[in-house]
Amino acid sequence: MTAQPSSAPTVPLVSQDGPLLTIAVSTPAAGTSLADDALIEGAAALKEVARGEREVGAVLLIGTGANFCAGGNVRAFAAAGHRPTYLRGLAEDFHDFVNALYTADRPVVAAVKGWAAGAGMSIVLHADVAIGGSSTRLRPAYRGIGLSPDGGMTWTLPRVVGPARARQIILTDQVIDAGQALSWGLLSEVVADDEVESAARTAAAQIAAGPRGAAAATRALITASATDSLAEHLAAEAHSISTLSGTPEGIEGVDAFIAKRSPDFAAARRS
Repeated sequence: MTAQPSSAPTVPLVSQDGPLLTIAVSTPAAGTSLADDALIEGAAALKEVARGEREVGAVLLIGTGANFCAGGNVRAFAAAGHRPTYLRGLAEDFHDFVNALYTADRPVVAAVKGWAAGAGMSIVLHADVAIGGSSTRLRPAYRGIGLSPDGGMTWTLPRVVGPARARQIILTDQVIDAGQALSWGLLSEVVADDEVESAARTAAAQIAAGPRGAAAATRALITASATDSLAEHLAAEAHSISTLSGTPEGIEGVDAFIAKRSPDFAAARRS
């Protein structure tokens, strides 16, 4: 499917500053709805990371308008000539982006300012670190337009809050404020509203400058913990830590600690 341009953004939808890849999932157009072209451009960039064609240490997801993302463009849904075909195409583009986030195998940080509704909430649930503001609100929003979730919400949300609470949140279309989102683990941190993007960018830059092998292994272990037995998981941890100790980053990290200096993981990767 060919996505419809969401707007002429004031900033690039996809940009890279050193090892940090930034993707704007929404623009001020159409009520800060999900930017369809950003999904396609973002997925393409993430696939370049997965193929080793981009040197990226972390991914930062932002919205360039008042909200992180207020959901899909419902007016475009209504205007479609054949809604099922149109929605299937949008869902496939969205899911290609979500899959690309995982195959890139880099930590994901989300700057969750304002509303994260519908598809926006789905995206937040894929972030390793999600930083919101005091006025941040999350809402499933699908029920209100007679649709079921996409973007993986019915897979991620039960893993974060448990199946019973996930059912309640989605089926009642619950609005979740910043404090509740932090308590339930939907957000990692809450800062002042005007500090959301700067705090998220700082966190993402810090992660991007760190050891990539350790970050990838940590993310994989946390994901596997949902289904592993304790014995299986202990074995996986033992394998991971021992393997990493023999990599250039692992060697540099331990040697720098002993030498009481800051590790230079970038130089270790180049060695």
